[in-house]
Amino acid sequence: MPLGEFDLIAKYFTRPVTRAALGIGDDCALLSPAPGMQWAVSSDMLVEGRHFLPTVSPHKLGHKALAVNLSDLAACGATPRAFTLALALPRVDEAFLQGFSDGLFALADEAGCELVGGDTTQGPLNICITVFGEVPAGQALLRSGARAGDDLYVSGTVGDARLALEAFRGTVVLERADFESTRLAMEQPQPRVALGQALRGLASSAIDVSDGLLGDLAHILRRSGVGAEVQVDAVPRSAALRRRPLAWQRTCTLAGGDDYELVFTAAPADADAVQAAARRSGVPVTRIGTVEAGPGLHLVDRDGRPVDNRFGSFDHFNAAE
Repeated sequence: MPLGEFDLIAKYFTRPVTRAALGIGDDCALLSPAPGMQWAVSSDMLVEGRHFLPTVSPHKLGHKALAVNLSDLAACGATPRAFTLALALPRVDEAFLQGFSDGLFALADEAGCELVGGDTTQGPLNICITVFGEVPAGQALLRSGARAGDDLYVSGTVGDARLALEAFRGTVVLERADFESTRLAMEQPQPRVALGQALRGLASSAIDVSDGLLGDLAHILRRSGVGAEVQVDAVPRSAALRRRPLAWQRTCTLAGGDDYELVFTAAPADADAVQAAARRSGVPVTRIGTVEAGPGLHLVDRDGRPVDNRFGSFDHFNAAE
């Protein structure tokens, strides 16, 4: 007999909670922040065909569904504590559910984040997760703290997810090793939770890169009332991307999106402390520019020559199909 809604929840998504006061099984979960902490809460929705391809493995999809939400907590400097899952399924597919829940819980266990509730329904494949994290009161990293003269950093490497997407679209042809490495970046991003926590008290502002480095950086600049100069060829990229023409490298790194790295600012006097925080978290960070007092985003190449800013960012309601 096929599984019903509550049977599939019980089989694939029910676990005892250890930190929440009450988890799955009642109309609401009950959570209590530790003394002196504030909740950091964020939701992200993943829609098939928009955020992921139907070819992605269920295990990697489960990972990514939680990873993109944990990335928001990382950008706030928060420690993950709990999450809810709303899942629409075209049909009950136990092979899919097993792989999806395995990938989801593998990352949840790694992050110390427990599933405390949610909803299931029938419909086009759609995944919505809400995460709850804790951050010491007054210490959350925000988009609004960048100051003129601050250094501008990005973590890890960016651009691989866009390169993989273009390979799927057939606009570029990659060697097998490059395709597999960039596909992994697109389908199984690693949220920089430890780095976000290590940057509390150091970073003056932060955001994660979901819609493209320049587009997301613009949110910091707008909220902080400042501008920036970005050294476009200093933006870190993988060996796979460095093998592409320079124009492709710049497009993927500056406007690619789906990277889930952190872009942040910090005072020049804290440069050594920033690098120490990066080493402690196991994630490299690269200085890519400077915050400026005047408005606007100015791009320069490795020799300081201006680069035309023709790079957009992803917008769900103004995106090319």
